[in-house]
Amino acid sequence: MKTGLLLILTILSSHLTFGQNCSCADNFVWLKETFEKNDAGFQYVIDKKGQADYKKHTDIYVEKVKTITDKDLCAEALSEWLRYFRRGHLWLQSLAKKEVKDKEKVDDDKIRKQFKNWEKYAYNEKEFNSYISQLKVPGLEGIWSSPPYKIGIRKVNNEYIGFVLEADGIYWSKTQVKFKIKDDDNKLSGTYYMRDHSASEIKSAKLLGNNYLSTGSSLFKRITPTFPADKSLDMAFKFQSTEIPLFEKLSDKTVILRIPSFDGSAKKQIDSVIVANMQTITNTENLIIDLQNNGGGSDGSFEKLIPLIYTNPIRVVGMELLSTPLNNKRMEEFANDPDASADDKKWAREAADKLNKNLGKFVNLDSSIVDIETSDTMYTYPKNVGIIINGGCGSTTEQFILAAKQSKKVKLFGTTTFGSLDISNMFSVKSPCNDLELGYCLSKSFRIPDFTIDSKGLQPDYYIDRSIPNYEWIDFVNKILSNP
Repeated sequence: MKTGLLLILTILSSHLTFGQNCSCADNFVWLKETFEKNDAGFQYVIDKKGQADYKKHTDIYVEKVKTITDKDLCAEALSEWLRYFRRGHLWLQSLAKKEVKDKEKVDDDKIRKQFKNWEKYAYNEKEFNSYISQLKVPGLEGIWSSPPYKIGIRKVNNEYIGFVLEADGIYWSKTQVKFKIKDDDNKLSGTYYMRDHSASEIKSAKLLGNNYLSTGSSLFKRITPTFPADKSLDMAFKFQSTEIPLFEKLSDKTVILRIPSFDGSAKKQIDSVIVANMQTITNTENLIIDLQNNGGGSDGSFEKLIPLIYTNPIRVVGMELLSTPLNNKRMEEFANDPDASADDKKWAREAADKLNKNLGKFVNLDSSIVDIETSDTMYTYPKNVGIIINGGCGSTTEQFILAAKQSKKVKLFGTTTFGSLDISNMFSVKSPCNDLELGYCLSKSFRIPDFTIDSKGLQPDYYIDRSIPNYEWIDFVNKILSNP
């Protein structure tokens, strides 16, 4: 099955015939017609919501766009119109080149002068460093880091003053007060000042373990004084911030693999981490796969994960492509791609021919609607696999979850996924004036209508409720897997 090839994103310029004065009204006409004719999910939504409701929605924007002259505001309005159809696998962006006038350029000196008289905390550096070095019990006082800020905290009466030690030197300068936290009967709350110095309420500040401070919107890590580290917290926050796949051994019984993205560019890194730790993984009882906020990417990126969890044949429900002259250009271009293999080019040429012979129809490029994937290898270990999911998991990640949950080893932990998979295989096209770019979809899943995921998501087997903070999720999963 060559459906993996369809994940390649192509950008074309639309050659549809519209007026060329590029008004917002003209761009709306182009968008509406292009989307109605070419998006694989358009008719599906109309069948659910009804033609009358769609007309009512569209009529509002027909009037709205008549008075919009700014390109970016136009793109925002047209994006609002698009959100009627689905919340994922759909976007519109402005390509208009903004003229940056001298008065609009960022003037560093002007910004410094603007905040020159901001409240400061006058401290003696030598005295402060001596004071915090003598602290024996973990508290808020000390020196903390949350890039690009390095912050000192000192308690004055019943209030903790967070002041700048290092910053960008433009919006924030040394000794300026970054936040204030009041201690009211051990309840910590206060005010945090954002980059532009606007005030943001700190509803509940918390000391996490010995060395982390959460203000709600920001997380600070302690620099000094030093206190014993909490390894589980260190790992949880490292996993949250990483942009590359990571592997850790939690105990003799459990290992964890963190995969922040299935983007095609991450495939080599994912494969490399798995290969490097294959012996450990296949000799350890429990495997946790942390997919939190993994928004998807390419199906090929999870190829090496499947053998680790495989227990029985995996059924992969296919999809059908909407055939239109515009949509089929992608397959035609792939057939002529000099970097594609001879076999892939041959498949693409045959696929393009089949699509072009069925214009206006949905076309299944495979011989059946379901592929059954089998493997001759089934590892004894890992015996239990826990996959951590949340609302940031969508698209390809949901495709992996659909496959993974068919394994007898696998249980899902966390919260419901985003729900963006039924209408997929994104394609990009530019407007006639090249001032807008539309991302829409070419395919519709054969799971429709029996097992839809869009706007619903996939449910976990073990729901992790709000009483369990996110930094404790890994420990929660580990305890369940280790004590079945």
